[in-house]
Amino acid sequence: MVDIGRIGIIGGSGWLGTAIAKALVGSETVASERLTCSFRSGRPENSLGCHWTSDNTQLVKNSDVIVLSVRPNDWNAVNIDAAGKLVVSVMAGVTIKDIKQRTGSNRVARALPNAAAELGYSYTPFFMDSPEPGDGDTIAMLFRSCGLVDAVSQEEHIDYFTAMSGSGAAFPALLAEAMMNHAVARGVSPDVARRAAQQVIIGAGRLQEFNGASPSETVKSFVDYKGTTAAGIIAMRQGGFDAAVDAGLDAAYRKAKALSTAP
Repeated sequence: MVDIGRIGIIGGSGWLGTAIAKALVGSETVASERLTCSFRSGRPENSLGCHWTSDNTQLVKNSDVIVLSVRPNDWNAVNIDAAGKLVVSVMAGVTIKDIKQRTGSNRVARALPNAAAELGYSYTPFFMDSPEPGDGDTIAMLFRSCGLVDAVSQEEHIDYFTAMSGSGAAFPALLAEAMMNHAVARGVSPDVARRAAQQVIIGAGRLQEFNGASPSETVKSFVDYKGTTAAGIIAMRQGGFDAAVDAGLDAAYRKAKALSTAP
């Protein structure tokens, strides 16, 4: 097991910072006494057992790895000198070049966990720009506490995954909402329709994980069976399902790119 050292999370009181902190401590990747989280407007009350501070300079001094988990709009208010430290950003749109300039570190990575991080079911791609090859192992182990991890070969891929996996539960929830509304329109009670739609999404994810089949293989197996599910899949595709998904991901990607090029 890689010893990832002392971790500091700037913005550890936010929803994503808290999720990462809980995953790190809950998975025993980092002992609570080796974790420092910062807050801006009041120390949170939780059972993490980590060190809390409102002084980001002190957090950097006490940490080997700095996780930047603030909103992009608040990034300009963060003033730290992290020279020699590994700095990992989970901020959407903030470039490695900008992070290097503002922190003084030449060991920088961008990562993108999603809302399932606290439960250990996130997908986290990361891109690293560091002269220390071991930093990749550190980053992978850090985010493996949150779920699955992949290194990507281009920083631009992080902007893409901001749109795709970074949306986390939102896109499956959109499908569930459409299914629920369809059931309600046909006289099913809202409570029953909600439970049914939610369980379809939950069960599908668990089954996909259990079987290990790719999404394409799963869809093909149902289409080849030529039953009721095949009829539904074919009708959805003829109705523009794939095009709608393409349009949604493209729009989210353009928004992510706009964040990364904003002054």
